[in-house]
Amino acid sequence: MGALTGDDAAVWRLSDDRALVVTADFITPVVDDARDWGRVAAANAVSDVYAMGGTPLLALNLVCWNTEELSNDLLGDVLQGGHDIARECGFVIAGGHTVDDPEPKFGMAVIGEVHPDRMLTNTGLRTGQRLIITKPLGIGVITTALKQGALDTPEGTAALDAAVASMTRTNAAAAQIAVAAGATGATDVTGFGLLGHAGRMAQESEVDIEISVAAVPIIAMARDLAVAGIVPGGTGRNLGWVMEWLDIDDDVDDIDVTLLADAQTSGGLVFGVDADKVPAVLGELAAGGHMAAVTGTVVDVGRGRIHITR
Repeated sequence: MGALTGDDAAVWRLSDDRALVVTADFITPVVDDARDWGRVAAANAVSDVYAMGGTPLLALNLVCWNTEELSNDLLGDVLQGGHDIARECGFVIAGGHTVDDPEPKFGMAVIGEVHPDRMLTNTGLRTGQRLIITKPLGIGVITTALKQGALDTPEGTAALDAAVASMTRTNAAAAQIAVAAGATGATDVTGFGLLGHAGRMAQESEVDIEISVAAVPIIAMARDLAVAGIVPGGTGRNLGWVMEWLDIDDDVDDIDVTLLADAQTSGGLVFGVDADKVPAVLGELAAGGHMAAVTGTVVDVGRGRIHITR
């Protein structure tokens, strides 16, 4: 598979029952703790393999490091965070590459595998399916608030802890549950927000979707922070890009739409399943600690329009 449909990773078929999944991603620091940053970056990078329904095999570290201002011990903590995720997910880190850079960045190039007949793609949504999201939104708002020093309260600390827990939860189990439930269309929610990623999937699947803002899980405090104007710049750009595809009911607040476009780091999966599979899927996700929910419906064959309701 190539880049035409905007899928999360490249896929190269090796045989009738085996294909390689290849991806790369790296990020600047989103939290203060170096090991947590490493865990977030690794979970974010490997997520693209899971979004294709694949299993990661090995990875290479991608490091940009300011050697004049940052210690090697600190880099060791970042790399250890990456190893934490690799160990949890069962893949090997087989080296990598480091360059000197004024702004630190960390991530991975990841290679996985998938059965070609059980692959999740951007073109796989079907009319009548329910859309399930496996993690709450609001990560971009929370990490922006951290940078602005707006989380220095007990409530802010709890919100940050929730955000870190969400970002470091991998999408491994969610992908397995989606594939087992017969999902064919999926993506992960990252920099373009729920509206950007789900909207692209709807366009490539040639369907329209409906999203209920009341059903979308949001990290505690994120809405209040957004009301106060603490929103990442990427979220505004997301809204500007997707707005022409939106049909918004009159009783939907602007803040709700903003949160649907919030730029995420290491967000959850969004996938479509038949209505009769929803109770079992939500039960399995909840049992694994996911804050999952049915956020909407694939309503009709269409051009990728998104109807946002209360």
